[in-house]
Amino acid sequence: MSRRTFGRTVGAGAATVAGGAALTAGTAATAAASAAKATAPEERPFKAEKGRNSGRPNILFILGDDMGWSDLSCYGARHIDTPNLDRLAAQGVRFTEGYAGSATCSPTRLSLYTGRYPQRIPAGLEEPIEDTDPVGLEPTHPTLASLLSDAGYTTSMIGKWHCGELPDYAPTKSGWDEFFGNFGGSLEYYSKLTTLGEYGLYEGETEYKDLRYYTQVLSERAGEFITRKHAEPWLLNLNFTSAHWPWIAEGDKEESARLEKLLREVPPEQKTAVMAHLDGGSLDTYAKMVEGLDRAVGDVLRALDKSGQAKNTVVIFSSDNGGERYSHSWPFFGAKHTLQEGGIRVPTLLRWPARVGDHQVSHVPVCTPDWTATLLDVAGARPDRNTPLDGVSLAGHLLEGEDAPRRDLFWRLRGERALRRGKWKYHYAETAKLAPFSGKDVLFDLEADPSENANKAGQEPELLAELKAAWGEIDSGLLPYPSGTRTPKAES
Repeated sequence: MSRRTFGRTVGAGAATVAGGAALTAGTAATAAASAAKATAPEERPFKAEKGRNSGRPNILFILGDDMGWSDLSCYGARHIDTPNLDRLAAQGVRFTEGYAGSATCSPTRLSLYTGRYPQRIPAGLEEPIEDTDPVGLEPTHPTLASLLSDAGYTTSMIGKWHCGELPDYAPTKSGWDEFFGNFGGSLEYYSKLTTLGEYGLYEGETEYKDLRYYTQVLSERAGEFITRKHAEPWLLNLNFTSAHWPWIAEGDKEESARLEKLLREVPPEQKTAVMAHLDGGSLDTYAKMVEGLDRAVGDVLRALDKSGQAKNTVVIFSSDNGGERYSHSWPFFGAKHTLQEGGIRVPTLLRWPARVGDHQVSHVPVCTPDWTATLLDVAGARPDRNTPLDGVSLAGHLLEGEDAPRRDLFWRLRGERALRRGKWKYHYAETAKLAPFSGKDVLFDLEADPSENANKAGQEPELLAELKAAWGEIDSGLLPYPSGTRTPKAES
């Protein structure tokens, strides 16, 4: 079973579990808001603070892996303690409607690196890219790193790349000055074995031996980069693998050794299933993994404080998609591999002390490629005219008090489509992600119904048709899937 096929199977099951919680939630939206408020009683509605000024900022973009919207205590988690990320939220803006660029790993990363819909390039049609796929982000395509480098930035990536394998693809071929991390979609936390059963930790394009817990290794490397003497502003993409499977918390060396033994012994076609750890994990283990990620983020932020650069460094924390088996996305339905809210709505935090006030909460919908456009904007870097961005800069809204950008948010997966405009969301899924709506064009009012249970298509047929047409217009400019069909035909 391939990683992609396996992921869809597990993702559908996770969606059912997540949906069950959402369906019994009752007043989900009110309860979720109350839970979040309880963890951050000082939060106030977002308001730009005009008049502040600074030089070009450093940029630290921290990406978690497969984290559910409610996996942080500042988003209402009751069984996971994340004091460092909660502190980051309190020192800046917590976004309640932050979205990933896709519901799977590599397409979202492509949307961050390019600022465009993943399906504009062949690699984005893989959902996700597997370790054996001969595709990746073409080195000639402009990226956040290459454009910032052209503007004088030092650029580094530490952690998970997942946009193509050596020898053809690598961060150092796509604009990052240096790279330390893993190329593929997953890595066993101690042995550093991949789904191919091969060693997978690299510095640049050379294997680097370190058998300590991966999350700790990455935070140390990030701290080393940040505390160097930099003559120019810098970009650091810090991509953790936590809390992606395998379910190995720091200290779980016995379970790590068991998986390592299996990965070395089983035939190639079984290695992905071993790494996916179907016979392991628990809510407690998952909580420890997220809390370990939180400690690592805390270490990195302390290094930033020590360097004296914290005031003029933009720090963004987000996830590449929604959560998986042990994650928590309440009150949303769905999980990773689905375009329901649980698969694409993710925790999103921003801190920039020099320009943005603290203890704020924003309910403006924002998506991964918007951050690419925003960061280029605040850094004074110009997008490439031949590869226009799909993301929209939020700089005017965040820094000058302009109205938030009004535009549609678009997603596409094989057999599934979604578009959000304001509070309304158009959704279509060929298979039974939510049984009553399978194979139907549906319309949800996310403001009143964040769990996506009440289909308003019959009450708002004109709006449904308008949003469906808007989705089709965007889709018409994207690459078709290799089969030659864009997506299954939706209900007329």
